[in-house]
Amino acid sequence: MKRHTLLWEDTVADGAGNTFDIVILGGGSGGYACALRAVQLGKTVALIEKSKLGGTCLHWGCIPTKALLHSAEVADLAREGETFGIKSTFDGIDMTQVNKYKDGVIDRLYKGLQGLIKSGGITVVEGEGKLVSTDPNGGGTVEVNGEKYTGTNVVLATGSVSRTLGLEIGGRVITSTEALSMTEVPEKVVIIGGSVIGVEFASVWKSFGADVTIIEGLPTLVPLEDPALSKGLERAFRKRKINFKTGVKFDSVKQTDTGVTVTLENGDTIETDLVLVAVGRGPNSAGMGYEEAGVTVDRGWVPTNERLATNVKGIFAVGDLVPGLQLAHRGFAHGIFVAEEIAGLEPQVVVDSGIPRVTYCEPEIASVGITEPQAKEKYGDDQVEIVEYNLGGNGKSQILGTAGTVKLVREKDGPIVGVHMLGSRFGEQVGEASLMVNWEAYPEDVAQFIHAHPTQNEALGEAALALAGKPLHSHA
Repeated sequence: MKRHTLLWEDTVADGAGNTFDIVILGGGSGGYACALRAVQLGKTVALIEKSKLGGTCLHWGCIPTKALLHSAEVADLAREGETFGIKSTFDGIDMTQVNKYKDGVIDRLYKGLQGLIKSGGITVVEGEGKLVSTDPNGGGTVEVNGEKYTGTNVVLATGSVSRTLGLEIGGRVITSTEALSMTEVPEKVVIIGGSVIGVEFASVWKSFGADVTIIEGLPTLVPLEDPALSKGLERAFRKRKINFKTGVKFDSVKQTDTGVTVTLENGDTIETDLVLVAVGRGPNSAGMGYEEAGVTVDRGWVPTNERLATNVKGIFAVGDLVPGLQLAHRGFAHGIFVAEEIAGLEPQVVVDSGIPRVTYCEPEIASVGITEPQAKEKYGDDQVEIVEYNLGGNGKSQILGTAGTVKLVREKDGPIVGVHMLGSRFGEQVGEASLMVNWEAYPEDVAQFIHAHPTQNEALGEAALALAGKPLHSHA
């Protein structure tokens, strides 16, 4: 075990011995954000991490996946250069160089994070921690390789792990973790799961030249998104010749030295070179001592109240460990919230429906707020207004050659409660969408603002104009 205290110009003192204001178990998005904000507020902090600071998002999730997706975009541009008058050729994928590029991105961000932690007066403890006791007066004790660290408050931030549906992972059956370090592109791949992870890897591998088939048990791809986005993505994937089967589950997966046979519930079989199990992630709480120490655990999740407090005084949980959206930026927000809550600042509660969501396949999906079906369930069928603005009317989208839509969902005569977008690079537009929903903007509020031309951002303005009853480049 390694322990080192990193001082922030000696303005934040270390805890007395192994006693701290806050002990944080897990150095991923939620954990390190909590640590950084807490020391800004004058708290002493011990941050415990068994692997690398930054956690899944930085090393085995968000960042490396998006780096692969950028490589995939470049591959597609090389193929399509002639369309834009550019004489380019596509000669193949060099996975060694792709991985070098990906790892370089990770390394630069990791060094930056280490620098932030180093400047923050945070005691970093390297090793596998376990909650061994709680104090009736608040907080508890975490043990790391036989040494104990006591916090007046303890923050559980141990994140999530890949779900496998009972399949044995190894050889030609992999999860997203193994998929991020592949040294060659498979000729044929079956992806079990058609939500975020599944469609992102399908997009990468198709651009890299693989024959891809997605198996999704629910009726549509990205089933948690608005139906307009699910249908639009399915159209786009058909155009890209990405195969998918929805509304059917797999029955068995059998691998040999030369391939894998996937048998579906309906009796169909698919022969493939590789199977990616991409059915989401579950809470990483097993063996952490939570239940034994008195913290309520429900099917692995750690339930909290709206202020992220568990059933034990002074014990908080953040990020993927808490039921709800599994997003790195939710973890960041949770970590900051808990640090400010402990400091007595009474921060505003983090609400999942106000958190922006992006799926980085091609085309991208970006959304915030509730879907049309959810709005109708909440307000009533006749109390919801929607508008869909087709990107065919957006100049920048035509330049980029992308199809898609911007859909606004509004409570009748009320604010915009959902923004749902599909199109290349539309993840970059989710910032304004988030402001619209979280500030409860009316279409008339947004319509008055000038959106620069030609930008994809204009599509949000056009949709707002249409919903306000004065469409410009679209039919109401």
